[in-house]
Parts: sequence; structure tokens; C-alpha cells
Amino acid sequence: MYKLYSMQRSGNSYKVRLALAFLEAPYRAIEIDILRGESRTPEFLAKNPSGQVPLLEVADGRYLAESNAILWYVAIGTSLAPESRMDRAEALQWMFFEQHALEPNIGAAYFWLSLVRGGRDLQTHALEDWMERGYAALQVMEDHLKTHDFFAAGQLTIADIALYGYTHVAHQCDFDLETFPSVRRWLRRVESQEGFVAMDWHPTSGEFDTLDVAAGA
Repeated sequence: MYKLYSMQRSGNSYKVRLALAFLEAPYRAIEIDILRGESRTPEFLAKNPSGQVPLLEVADGRYLAESNAILWYVAIGTSLAPESRMDRAEALQWMFFEQHALEPNIGAAYFWLSLVRGGRDLQTHALEDWMERGYAALQVMEDHLKTHDFFAAGQLTIADIALYGYTHVAHQCDFDLETFPSVRRWLRRVESQEGFVAMDWHPTSGEFDTLDVAAGA
């Protein structure tokens, strides 16, 4: 059984929890509050020197970091990971796009404006760039979704999960999605898929083995 170190309100962590929910894969969840420094303890850094979540323990003492790498690991051999060479390449294309165009802008805005107390004042100098680049990323997504239901392989894949993680909270950090109707339809389409769970969803006993502890416990 997987052991997942994640933070409930982290978009990157949510991606992994969402994929595991779609796959009905059992896992043990360990809550790590990065805002309280729980990912910077010696115990956690011994597991992941970058001090980031999510982190997946795939075997005893064997850890995998980076949300999109974890998505590929858990999805290989399932419908969430395309099989054909081109479909896989397209899924990777969108996952790379998510990491260089979406997450550094909408993800950063979400972190500082929604999670960090006083974050807006601390990051006033960065807001304009985040908004400009974030809207540009949303436009690229909108243009694709005008003619596609999903981002790769014509079906829900981990590319959609990767992009959904921060797009669905964009409105919480000043982004207006009203001018992106195709993106809004896609968000609803992902949410209508069997097995979908929201970011604030917690596993219940009998479905998943859940453990909420501080780092190093």
C-alpha cells in the first residue's frame, strides 16, 4: 500500500489524491503542513531533500517526489496513462506545460493569496506577472478545449488531472474564468467523472487507510 505525504490544500498534493481516487487505489495519507515547516524537519528532509510535498513512498524506504512523476507512476497500466506513443507524448506535453506555464503563475498566486496570511502584501511585486502569465496559460488551454473534450487521447488522463489541480482554484486567487467557457466546461467534465473527489475530501475508514500525523511521526 502506498504511503502519501501531502498537504490537504496543496494543488500539487491534490493531483495525486485525485488520481488515486479515480484509480480506487488504497493508500495511507500523512498530512504535512508546509506552512508550519513540517516539510523542513530533518526527518522529512531525509525522505525528500527538496522539502516538498507530495511525496509517495512506493516501497519501504523508497520515495518518489514531484507530483507529475508520481501521477505517471501510479497511472501506468491504467486508462489514465495513454498507451500509444503519440498519446503519451501529448499527455507529457500538457504536463510539462502545466509545470512551466500554469503552476508557477496560478499555483503561486493561489499559494500566496489563498494560503499564506498576509501573502498579498508580501507578493505585491509579483502579482502583475502572475496574472499576465496565468491568463496566457488559460488562453492556451481554452484554445485547445474549443475542439477537444480532454487534453490527450480523447479521454480523461493524468494530463487532465495535472491541469485540473490549480485551474479549479484559479477563481480563489483573482483569476476570472468567465471569458474561458471551454475551460469551465472542461472543469465540470472532469468533476462529472466517476470516482472524482474534491480537494477538501478526506478518505473514510473502510475505503482508504488514513493517518494524519506531523512530519517525522
